[in-house]
Amino acid sequence: MSRIAREIVEAVLLALVVFLLLQATVRNFKVDGSSMVPTLEEGNYLLVNRLTYFRLDTARLSRVVPFWKVTEPTPRFALHAPRRGEVIIFEFPLDTTKDFVKRVLAVPGDTVEVRDGTVLIDGVPLPEPYLDREDSSNDGPVFLGPGEYYVLGDNRRSSNDSRSWGPVPEGNILGKVWLVYWPFTGIQALNILDGIPGSR
Repeated sequence: MSRIAREIVEAVLLALVVFLLLQATVRNFKVDGSSMVPTLEEGNYLLVNRLTYFRLDTARLSRVVPFWKVTEPTPRFALHAPRRGEVIIFEFPLDTTKDFVKRVLAVPGDTVEVRDGTVLIDGVPLPEPYLDREDSSNDGPVFLGPGEYYVLGDNRRSSNDSRSWGPVPEGNILGKVWLVYWPFTGIQALNILDGIPGSR
């Protein structure tokens, strides 16, 4: 094989490896609708970090990795589980061919209630500095079992969310929104835990 042909093959293989790594860790998502206004606008393009919520099967790992002892043989998140306040992409529980973007407001073990538009976690009002529209909806109380997440849109008046169809199962969650990269004038990293006390 000539030197030029070998370099072409190496470049193609390298490009393929980079492509596969990106596909495994990052995903594009286009916002469709106004349910996340003012945080996200219709037509925004997002980068979604798929690695944040990647689940490891610890029981399977213990059979492969020497000296690995498993105290709880259940899937564990590689980095961390979804936290209150994070904006996530997930498969819609009633139709997994559709992907939704919402904000996590309650996590497993929480009792969540929406009372006249105010979200209560275990009876305590949740500060939501990202909201700019009042809402008077009601829901719950709902106790979240293992692997259940309560999600709402930031634009509560125009959001199809957990108030209508219940919690999102852990297995439906695809990733955490990292970055708004389009339109170019609206580029922003989402540091969504600011101003949300008790995020976990």
